[in-house]
Order: sequence, then C-alpha cells, then structure tokens
Amino acid sequence: MLLYPVYALLFADTGLSVWQISSLFVLWSATGVLLEVPSGAWADAFSRRALLWLGPLLGAAGFALWVLVPSYWAFAAGFVLWGVRGALGSGALEALVYEELERLGAAHRYARVMGRAHAVGQAAAMAAMGLAGPLFAAHGYPAVGAASVLACLLCAATATRFPEHRAPADGTDGTEGPGWAATLRAGLGEAHRDRSVRGALLLVPAVSAVWGALDEYTPLLVRDTGVADATVPYLLMLLWAGVTAGSLLAGPAERLGRTGFAVLLTVSALALAAGAVTGTPAGIALVALAFGGFQLATVLADVRLQHRIEDGARATLTSVASLGTEAVTIGVYAGYAALAGLGGHAAAFALCAVPYLVTAVVTASARRR
Repeated sequence: MLLYPVYALLFADTGLSVWQISSLFVLWSATGVLLEVPSGAWADAFSRRALLWLGPLLGAAGFALWVLVPSYWAFAAGFVLWGVRGALGSGALEALVYEELERLGAAHRYARVMGRAHAVGQAAAMAAMGLAGPLFAAHGYPAVGAASVLACLLCAATATRFPEHRAPADGTDGTEGPGWAATLRAGLGEAHRDRSVRGALLLVPAVSAVWGALDEYTPLLVRDTGVADATVPYLLMLLWAGVTAGSLLAGPAERLGRTGFAVLLTVSALALAAGAVTGTPAGIALVALAFGGFQLATVLADVRLQHRIEDGARATLTSVASLGTEAVTIGVYAGYAALAGLGGHAAAFALCAVPYLVTAVVTASARRR
C-alpha cells in the first residue's frame, strides 16, 4: 500500500490537527472493537476464505475516498471501511492457516510459516515505501492512492486462491452445524474455562497494541527529525526492515521461555525510548530495532494462543485477542495525542516504552510463581 508512508502527511496537509488525526485512529479501532468477535464467529461458522477476499475490496473503496475527496469525513469513512476489512481478516487468517497446516500434520510449523508470511508482507511494504517516494514526488497523493487501490484488488484476488477444506458450521454444506451464535458461545466458554487460554488471550494485546498504535505516527516522528517529506518513506523502510527481521526470527525464537520473552520486551522498550529521544535520523535505527523485537513478540504471542485453542472456535478466540488489542489501541491513541501535545512526538514515543517494561516484569514474575 503506497499510501502507508504518507497518509498521516495527507491528513496533516489537509489541515487536520494531531487530535483530529488521533480521533480518526480511534474510529478505526472502534470499528474493529465492534466487529472483531462477531467476524471471528462468522469465520468459524461460515467461510474464512470469503471474509479474506471481501475485506480488501472494502479497503480499496476507503483509500479511493481519501484521495478523491480529501476531508475529515472522507478520511473517517475510509477508516470505517478499513476497520471492517481488518476485522474480517483478523482471526480468519490465523485460523485458516493453522487448521490447513494441522490437516497436513504440520501444525508445529505454524510459527515458521506465519513468521515468513509476515516477512514477505513486510518486504512488500518496504518495496511500496521505496516506490512511494519518487511516485509521490512526481505525482502527489492521487498516484499513491491509485496504486494502493490496485494493491487491495490484487490482495482480494490472491485470497480467493487460498485452500479451505473445513466444512461450514452453519449447515450450508448439507449437514447440520451449530451456527454462528453457538460458535460464539463455544469460543467464549472455552476462554472462561481454560486459564491458559485466558493468559494467552491477555498476552496478545499486551505486546501488540502499543507499538501497533505507534506505527501510525512514525511518519510524523520521522518528519520531526528534519528530513524532507520525500525522504520519509525511505526512513520508514528502515523501520519495516526491523519488523521483517523480527518476523523471520519467529521460528527459531519459538523456544524462548518466559524469561527470554521478558528480556526481549525489555531490550525493545529501551531501544524505542533511546531512539525516539535522539530526534535525529540515526535514532530511527534504534526504533527499527525496537519494532523488530515487538513484532517478534507479537508473532510468538499469537503462536502460544493458537497452540492452546481447540479447533472449533479458533477464529472466534483469535478475534477476542484482537478485540483486546483494538481496545487497548484506542487508549494509546488518546494518550498519544495528549503526550504529543505536551512534549512532541519524540517524548510520546519514549513514554510509550513504559507499558512494555511493565509487561516484562509481569511476565518474569509469573515464571517465578
């Protein structure tokens, strides 16, 4: 999506304040909060593949709105569509991949497969950032918007080719199934009964929400280092190189215990704070290191969750974890607007390292208990 490295700049250039930009991010997450769990139950009850190709079409419509009629309300409508897209894919993708691997007797490869899949996607994102710079310099926002719409259409076409061998739970295959409501109840009941599932559900938002929210503000952090707008995508490529490296390490790092996981979070948090406060392009390298660590922790948290879920409600419970992530993310957006208003983007990024230090301490303490 070529719009990624410049859409925060589009909002600012349209005249939006930091508070207005944050309100758009909150709307984006709120849409996910409303639809995460229902969409996971839909994926368990109906077709996961269908949700994966429908979502990108909605995203394409939203991005087209942004560049055709740039205004606060067009941005808001686009984020609602993007939020629906994210909710439809969240849970459905993880469940589809895990169960197709399990059908082949290869569920133990889930961490490696998903890590590589994330890495390929992040490499594509870096390529898009590299293309966004010259395309934006030559033709502005309409050109990067058109390219982003095309990317969404290609994503939808790709999703139609995913294999799906599970029978729908709603009886559309000619057999009786529990249906959407029963699937939702079964998934929530599993979380209520199984303490290990609850712990894995809580770990996902604890490691993924804050840095996922900060990612939306990275163009503004980079711009504050004094570089030209056309240079912003190239420094964002450095960030995504770190994220890609984190994804590729998911397979070997799956053996990390609680202590190793806590150390990973601590080192990443310190790198985030140190890189942000430098206020220079060189500091972005430390932020890239931090994002790589957080991405690795995010994949590992998802792996632990998938290994603990029973098959019937896998997408539902994965969506419950995503719901927690979206709820925390909304709080981060609101807090970020306040922190940035007081001390600027660098201070806001540095202070957002604190929750990871707390999570690291809780994780290490849980191991001792």
